[in-house]
Amino acid sequence: MNNKQVLFNLSPSELEQFIVGIGEPKFRAKQIAEWLWRGAPDFSVMKNLPVKLQEKLNEVAETLPLKIIKKLESSDEQTVKFLLQTTGTDAATIETVLMRTTYGNSVCVSSQVGCAMNCGFCASSLLGLKRNLTATEMLAQVLICNWTLYSVHDSRLTTHVVVMGTGEPLHNLDNLKEFLTAAHDKLSIGWRRMTVSTCGIVPGINELADWDKQVNLAISLHAPNDEIRDAIMPINKKYPIKDVMDAAFNYSAKSGRQLMVEYTLMQGIRDKGLGISNCLPEHAIELVNLLKPLIPNPLSLIPVMVNIIPLNAVAERGFSAPSNNAVYRFADILKENGIHCRIRRERGADIQSACGQLRISNQELGTS
Repeated sequence: MNNKQVLFNLSPSELEQFIVGIGEPKFRAKQIAEWLWRGAPDFSVMKNLPVKLQEKLNEVAETLPLKIIKKLESSDEQTVKFLLQTTGTDAATIETVLMRTTYGNSVCVSSQVGCAMNCGFCASSLLGLKRNLTATEMLAQVLICNWTLYSVHDSRLTTHVVVMGTGEPLHNLDNLKEFLTAAHDKLSIGWRRMTVSTCGIVPGINELADWDKQVNLAISLHAPNDEIRDAIMPINKKYPIKDVMDAAFNYSAKSGRQLMVEYTLMQGIRDKGLGISNCLPEHAIELVNLLKPLIPNPLSLIPVMVNIIPLNAVAERGFSAPSNNAVYRFADILKENGIHCRIRRERGADIQSACGQLRISNQELGTS
C-alpha cells in the first residue's frame, strides 16, 4: 500500500503547509508547484532543490497521481501511448495517447478506470468499470504528455484535448468539468480545442449544454438505426438514436460548435456467430436520411461532420474492419448526399492504440 502524499493533489496552501511540516521553508512550495505543473515525474528532476530535499521528498511524497508503467511509440514517431498506474492505494491502470499532428499536439484522455457501456466492438469495458477518475488524475495525463514533449524539445506543448479514452465522460461529469476548467485556466488550452466524446448520455449532454462552454461534442453513433445500435451499444436501449441526436443538435446550436458524429465501420465475423455490419451502402444512405433532416441550414455553415473510423479490431470482440473499398464507398455516398465527412487516418495500430487494448494486454500479463 502506498501512503505517500501526492503533492499535485494539494491546493497551494496545503502544499505550503506540507512543506513547512517537513521542516522546510515555505518558499520551496512555489518552486515545487512550478515543477508539478510541468509534469515532473519525480523529485530528482527538480534541479533548483537541494539534493537532500529531493531525497526527503522521495521518502514521503509523490509528484503526480499517476506514473508511467509502459510507454509505446509508433513507428512514425507521431503517436505515443502510455499505460499509467494510479499512485493511490488501488494501483489502477489507465491509458493515455499523445498524438503529434500538423495542427498541434493532441492528448486523448481517459475519464474512468474501465467502462460500463459494454459496446460490442470496444476493448474498454472488457474488464468492467472500476471507478471514476478524479479531475487531477485526468489533468495528470496531459501533464505527463507535456513532460514527454519537453523531453524531445518540442516547441509546442499540448494544444488540444479529446476526452475519448477509456470510460464514459458524461458519467463522470463533475470531475470532467473540473478537469476541463483546469486545462483551460492553468494550461491555456482553449475551450474550442477541447472535445468530449459520449456514447449518448442524454441528461449529460443537456447538462453540458447548460454549462455553456464552447467545448466540442462528439457523439459515438456507430449505427444508422436503432436495431443495429441496440445490438452493438446497449446504452441505445435507454437513450435511442432520436433522443441522442436531438440533444446533440441542441447542444451544437446552443454552443455554436460543429457537432462531430463518430461512426466506426465494422463487419461481423460470421464464423463467430456475429453477422452484424454497419458498413454497407444501404447503411450510408440510412445515415444520410438520419442526419439531413436535423441539419438546420447546410448552406450557411457545416454544423455536423461525420468522422468515419475504420475499426481497429479487438480480438475478444469478434468484429473485423471492412475493406478500404468499402470505407471509401461509404464516405463517397455521404459526400454525394451533402454530408460533410472525413476518414480518420489510422494512428498507432502498431502500438495497440485502440481504447483499452494496451490495458487488456497488460492485464493478461498479470499487472492490475
